[in-house]
Amino acid sequence: MATRTRNSIRSRIRSAPPRERSAFSFGSNGTGALIGAAVGGAALAIAANLGRKFFTQGMSARAGDWDEMLAAEHDMALEIFDKMLATDPSQTIRRTMLLKKLSHTLDKHTHEEENVVYPALRQADDKYDADLLEGEHGYVKTYLYELDQIGADAPNWLEKVRKFRSVLEKHARMEEEEVFPRLKSELTDEQNAKITSMVNKDGFMMA
Repeated sequence: MATRTRNSIRSRIRSAPPRERSAFSFGSNGTGALIGAAVGGAALAIAANLGRKFFTQGMSARAGDWDEMLAAEHDMALEIFDKMLATDPSQTIRRTMLLKKLSHTLDKHTHEEENVVYPALRQADDKYDADLLEGEHGYVKTYLYELDQIGADAPNWLEKVRKFRSVLEKHARMEEEEVFPRLKSELTDEQNAKITSMVNKDGFMMA
């Protein structure tokens, strides 16, 4: 009798319909899938970010030595300015996007100069130019701030962009035609190679 009862219970258990899982259940399979999706998403984000960094810094690195890399970045910034100056007040979205692109380009560029090139200038007993050029970076940041604050549809937006471009071009020409060639000529090939490597590394971090 006991044997028949146990068999009957086992039979009912086997034949009972499976209970539906709650939408809020977190069993081992669901948790594994969630973790897998999260890890996969994070990996894709990291890969995309690294790809963007390699592409962005690669554009500068292909120019050559550190002074040529920085000159190429000057040209990239001036090209963005020209695109900004070609807009009209109705293109507020394009203006905003171009300003963000310019801000990122200049943030990266000034970081490379302030953390690698200007310290090298001071080490080469050219503190005056290093301090002068680094001080001018303050005006670059001021212009970026003011353009962001006045809004892309401001009547004086193009005028401010034009003045900003003029200031930056003057700054860039002084570096390219006077300061950088002088510093490069005073350094050994090994020292120049080290600065190139450091600028590349710093630029990759900021890209």
